[in-house]
Amino acid sequence: MTRLILASASPRRRQLIQLFGLPIEIVVAAVDENAVAVPDSAENARQTALLKARAVAADVDGDGVIIGSDTNVAVDGAILGKPRDDDEARAMLRQLRGRVHQVHTGIALINTATGTILTDVATVDVPMRPYADAEIEAYIATGDPRDKAGAYAIQHPEFQPVVALSGCYAGVMGLPLCHLARALRQLGVTWPTDIATACQVANDFDCSVYDAILSGE
Repeated sequence: MTRLILASASPRRRQLIQLFGLPIEIVVAAVDENAVAVPDSAENARQTALLKARAVAADVDGDGVIIGSDTNVAVDGAILGKPRDDDEARAMLRQLRGRVHQVHTGIALINTATGTILTDVATVDVPMRPYADAEIEAYIATGDPRDKAGAYAIQHPEFQPVVALSGCYAGVMGLPLCHLARALRQLGVTWPTDIATACQVANDFDCSVYDAILSGE
């Protein structure tokens, strides 16, 4: 069985990758996530994911597949990362409400035995509902926005900021599982679960794009 190592401190990514039904090691990448200055948001996510994967690959003993991932939110030509404080979270949420923005999640896989590197980016159009200022304040009070790109989590049970999503739900959460499955398959990694079904059940979401993603479209 191929050794899999997730280069992430994100609890959401840890939860999602467990759906493959494989043993996963967690090694946090000690990198500055703002070190990549590429202005294109999709490419920024790809390169930051690769930065994380390379950092862990350099520190891990033995062979395996390192998986790095990075998510950003793009709106009005700007990249929104994690808010520095509640005021910035408030500003981000006001900027996003009632509009469609893009979430880009990059993944990077490094097979340390062969040196093979694979990267991909999942881009999802995300429509936000017109939530009120009072809802923003209540959400900020939970502390949830502080470690989220764009200052929100699509899966938050009370805030529920997103309406009528038609793209990859897991990608918006931070780890596009079907994109990852496609890359793992190229590296010869197999797993026991039906990952598309497992993702939909775990996230209570009826996905319309998994067939296209898994087939390479």
